[in-house]
Amino acid sequence: MPAETNGSGSNGAKAGGEEYHQKAISALKDSSLFISDAFIDGQWVDKEKKFPVYEPATATVLGNVTNCDLDDFKKAIESAEKAQVEYFASTTAAQRGALLRKWFDLITANTDDIGTILSLENGKTLAEAKGEVAYAASFVSWFSEEATRSYGDTIPSQYPNTTVLTYKEPVGVCGIITPWNFPAAMITRKIAPAFAAGCSVVIKPPSETPYTCAALTKLAIEAGIPGKILQVCPTKDRAAATELATNPIVKKLSFTGSTGVGKMLAKLAAGTLKRCSLELGGNAPFIVFEDADLDLAVEGAMFCKFRCTGQTCVCANRLFVQNSVAEKFTAKLVEKVNALKVGPGLDSSTTQGPLVNKSGVDKVKEHVEDAVSKGAKIETGGAAPDLPGFYYNPTVLSGVTPKMVVANDETFGPLAPVFAFETEKDVIHMANDTEFGLAGYFFSKDISRVMRVARALQCGMVGVNTGKISAAEAPFGGVKESGYGREGSSLGMLEYQNVKSVTIGNLDV
Repeated sequence: MPAETNGSGSNGAKAGGEEYHQKAISALKDSSLFISDAFIDGQWVDKEKKFPVYEPATATVLGNVTNCDLDDFKKAIESAEKAQVEYFASTTAAQRGALLRKWFDLITANTDDIGTILSLENGKTLAEAKGEVAYAASFVSWFSEEATRSYGDTIPSQYPNTTVLTYKEPVGVCGIITPWNFPAAMITRKIAPAFAAGCSVVIKPPSETPYTCAALTKLAIEAGIPGKILQVCPTKDRAAATELATNPIVKKLSFTGSTGVGKMLAKLAAGTLKRCSLELGGNAPFIVFEDADLDLAVEGAMFCKFRCTGQTCVCANRLFVQNSVAEKFTAKLVEKVNALKVGPGLDSSTTQGPLVNKSGVDKVKEHVEDAVSKGAKIETGGAAPDLPGFYYNPTVLSGVTPKMVVANDETFGPLAPVFAFETEKDVIHMANDTEFGLAGYFFSKDISRVMRVARALQCGMVGVNTGKISAAEAPFGGVKESGYGREGSSLGMLEYQNVKSVTIGNLDV
């Protein structure tokens, strides 16, 4: 798609965009981390067929990346299968943990460069991008330690002179499909436990943000992680990418993305009965009770609504505020939102970057227009600024009702719709009235209410008096149509392992 159709405007704006990102790339401490190639069978692969990656702050082409086809995926999968057997047989858990620790050290040492690359292709502010790199590294550190804690069991047998043992073994080749909103963290949260367990991986990075994955791959190889257990196949060819879901060599599929695509992949994966982990869409409720600390609630809303310009799967999509404090909360929220500065992510004064593409801007616009047409009031924002990239001003709506599209459709943008509610019973019903169940948040000082509501919300993760719920040590995942499986925590590695039981009889012979 030509840059002009994405809102880049004149040739002067295009030239300015190219100057913006070329200057940033030339300022990298290690320019070799900016890679446009695939990584297959232990080699960097540069193909003639490529696809453009757009830089959201200026809507111009950041670079052209190798576009892998079906043969590339098949070659990567076959290479990964051979490498996985050797990798698990030739390494101990302690050795795999040590490799991950070296990778963690290299990621940490290159935070500035990876953060710059991430900001360029995703659009989030440099501060947020560096924060994500640290978050991504935390999963590598966590699973470097979990590698040696993959314990089995000795189980008392009901039969005499018999012992039952269990072992945990790698599931095999894992297909990994990651989203563009967290191009570093979604990679490490999936492949660090796979490596710790002794698995190989074939990654289809997001076509919007493939450069961060390539940089992390280069550092993994430098850390000593065997090249052939890590295969990276960027592509715009959906048919080629579905090979990960259908190829019988792939024993596990881990996908983060939309519910629609997740359902399609699950159906394809059922053909070979491969295991799946699916982290899908969300429609997170954010509830403020009348006894809440309103300043704390506003702080939580700012973090989990406007982080990554509202483009997170655990983003607060519906803000429910009790009637008696709705006006006061909204005023405090508007004050904070008005202090945000929209602009390019690499500008140090920017606190709210662009959305990833034009369709993201269009969706926010449609949700705002629908809500206003049905009686909602724009408290602040409500329009796109006069900037060349993919921007929409942070927006707060009041008077929102369940009849509006924003009540049921995940916006994935900087839009905070405020719904008023009367009773705890009412808001629990509204919060759960969705097919999704990824995350939920609420604010209250009443400990009895805290325990009641935490249990009543139908979601996989609940934040109480905080908007920060994601960490390496916390299980991450949803219920209902937000998917299944858990990432991170002590449970994360089990997603990449098979449990084998061994019964030893006649021990008296």
